[in-house]
Amino acid sequence: MTNSISKIIPCKLLPEVKEAINTYADALRKEASRIGSHGLSEIEFWDSGLFRSAIERLRGIQAASMVEKKDFMETVLDYMESAGSIRKWSFSGAGERHDYELLMPDGRVSIIETKGCLDGNNTNIFERPPNADEFIIWSLCQNPGSDPVKNAWSGIHTRLSAEIIHRKQKVDGLVIWDMVCGTRGRPCPKVSSNLERITTLGTRNVPPPCIYLFPRSIPDCRSNPNPPCWKLNEVRLLEALTQTFKGNNSDVVEVHIEARMEGVDIQRKTSCWRESIKFVESKWTNLKRASR
Repeated sequence: MTNSISKIIPCKLLPEVKEAINTYADALRKEASRIGSHGLSEIEFWDSGLFRSAIERLRGIQAASMVEKKDFMETVLDYMESAGSIRKWSFSGAGERHDYELLMPDGRVSIIETKGCLDGNNTNIFERPPNADEFIIWSLCQNPGSDPVKNAWSGIHTRLSAEIIHRKQKVDGLVIWDMVCGTRGRPCPKVSSNLERITTLGTRNVPPPCIYLFPRSIPDCRSNPNPPCWKLNEVRLLEALTQTFKGNNSDVVEVHIEARMEGVDIQRKTSCWRESIKFVESKWTNLKRASR
């Protein structure tokens, strides 16, 4: 890759946050056999597998819980509706593949599919609805110990670009913005020296969202190898998010995805641009899904 992948998103996993998490995890493990009323000796406790089972249960509960994510999304969308940035919205996640359907002021239908941290396999699972004028993936990563740079690049290049080409599913844009953004666990450089960019959203103070514009059409190695990206004013929801939550051009990244044939292999290359400057570019990468 050329230049710096770290520029793909302003925030990063701070060493002190990682150290605090590791220190707490070590302390928890040391005290584990003395927590609760299991009645086991320390040797019996560790032999029983109780600690490992409890950790797996907590991981499952955390992964399955959508309460905090849904609360954040509904607060954002209610705020936008009150501001006139969207006409109305509805939650459709219970019965549909996607999660939210928005009617924009100009009558366009914007569909949102929410994801967790983008380095997970769930990022690969999406389906553009036929009624979508624009289709947006929205990453809500609850884990402050997760690396934002790794998540963003993994989601954009490793997963989304491959799925877009392989399954011919057009994604118009990506939002990376959640309830941890701007907190002590994930401080945001956008607002560290400019508090005027903070928006009070319910009980939270939030920074502007990170916005990623994708190609206008599906890259195809034969007929459409290097399609141009959308511009911000052409994707209504992303423009509305930027304007409503005090964003600017530096918060917007254009994601260019190229496709080519190399022998019998389909390959792709992803490059990211901010304010007309390319700051990261992948190597040509085989589309392994093409052999399925």
